[in-house]
Amino acid sequence: MAPYIIRFLEARLAVVNKETQFRLEPLELAHSITDALEDKKGEDILLLDLHDLPPLTDYFVICSGTSDRTIGALMDAVVEETRTRYDLKPRHQEGRPEEGWLLADYGSVVVHVFSNAQRDYYRLEDLWSEARVLLHMQ
Repeated sequence: MAPYIIRFLEARLAVVNKETQFRLEPLELAHSITDALEDKKGEDILLLDLHDLPPLTDYFVICSGTSDRTIGALMDAVVEETRTRYDLKPRHQEGRPEEGWLLADYGSVVVHVFSNAQRDYYRLEDLWSEARVLLHMQ
């Protein structure tokens, strides 16, 4: 198997902090993220298990915010929680609150924070309808 495929598959198994070698299970990270979103009053929080689907990531966390300011605060809460609790930063971040969508990629967990209009437009829940719903907080 090519080295880059092996590294990709290892990244899906667990998140490892390179400095401390602390092994964090992806589901624990996903639950910590959903807790942070709930604490900041995120709406319609959904945790999807993508294990049985083509290899993209293990979990999606999807959440809605009611305004640009709320969307930014929700993602800030996620980034702060993972940084302080696990000394972990997202591998990649995209979007702007005023566009109604933010993404943080932690490898095995991908977080999407949407405005209601953008969430209705992109309909990730429908796109990934074969995924198992692990948590849905409305």
